[in-house]
Amino acid sequence: MDEEVFVERCAGLDVHKRTVTATVRYPGPRGGRASQTRTFGTTVSQLIALAEWLATFGVTLVGMESTGVYWKPVYYVLEEHVECWLLNARHLRNVPGRKTDVADSAWIARLVEQGLVRPSFVPPRHIRDLRDLTRYRRTLTQERSREIQRLDKVLQDAQIKLTSVVSTLQTKTARAILAALVAGTEDPTVLAELAQGSLRHRKAELAAVMQGRFRRDHHGLLVGQILTHVDFLDGQIAELDDRIEELFVPFGDLPELVATIPGVSVRGAQVLLAECGTDMGRFPSAGHLASWAGICPGNDESAGRTRSGKTRKGSTWLRTELTIAAVAAARSKGTYLAAHHAQIKARRGYAKAVGATRHDILVAFWHIVTDHVAFRELGADWQTSRNSPEHRTRRLVRQLEQLGHTVTLEPAA
Repeated sequence: MDEEVFVERCAGLDVHKRTVTATVRYPGPRGGRASQTRTFGTTVSQLIALAEWLATFGVTLVGMESTGVYWKPVYYVLEEHVECWLLNARHLRNVPGRKTDVADSAWIARLVEQGLVRPSFVPPRHIRDLRDLTRYRRTLTQERSREIQRLDKVLQDAQIKLTSVVSTLQTKTARAILAALVAGTEDPTVLAELAQGSLRHRKAELAAVMQGRFRRDHHGLLVGQILTHVDFLDGQIAELDDRIEELFVPFGDLPELVATIPGVSVRGAQVLLAECGTDMGRFPSAGHLASWAGICPGNDESAGRTRSGKTRKGSTWLRTELTIAAVAAARSKGTYLAAHHAQIKARRGYAKAVGATRHDILVAFWHIVTDHVAFRELGADWQTSRNSPEHRTRRLVRQLEQLGHTVTLEPAA
């Protein structure tokens, strides 16, 4: 029986750091299907030669496995010449014991040919640029946080309890005191006089916590190096912020509209747009976007039995930003997201509540980007107002009866 062919002329690529093995599938001269395989390098000239070789066979679709970051140069060159599909490695399982580069490329070509795989979402170039910048900004921000934690460890080692009084070592008072310590000032009273703002009323506390064993030749060297690094990271982050703002100019007020979601800051909105893109046509519904992001329960059913509903893996960067936004939304006042979070937290715990709030935010994001509208606040009582008083009464009576009580209802006067 002949195999059903969905793509007449296609190719499968097995991508590595230095080589790309390509197998082309096309109609044979005497009927049936034929294939050819060649290996190319991963330099730009070799990839252009690969594109020209594919063009000689009239290839219309190329499938490749997402191998680390090595797929990127291959994809970026070929996408200018032919439609490319980036395939999830978990969807390309072959028969064990037949693992070679040629066999892998032929297997990918067969799967593409018969329509047995679906492509992963790869955003357009301008969105990829935004992704690179926002992700690197997150990396630098995390590194700055680690440096500040190291700074506190050095001060604790020197028995300087400055963080017991100031909220963070990034305040003006803390930076002035640290600069004076590095410069050689050791008198706690003199250091306390550097207090600014509301801390000027706590000079006595500052003088007390500054009576440590700070050694300039040791602790001073470490503190000076850390402060220099923190200042350098601040400059790098500011430069990235300027470039990101510049790239978001063509999007108009879209980041500000996304930032109307409770818990989502303008920077958070930039991350969401960079991770999901601005073309929601890739996702037919908000549910499709949540499924792609891994922010919804998974399906695991066999023989009529439903097993674990664990969410599948999605973008770590997107999940992290949604978690930050969900925690912030849970702390907001008088919002639907905070009320929904509290309701689920009471029944199923904190982790489930954060997951549900992440989903709510992503659904709202899809509608805002699709319709280009601001977030519409439903109110903290929206969930309860949907139910009639009779329905709520029955539910509460049932809960009391489950606790062992006998309930008798009398109408109020």
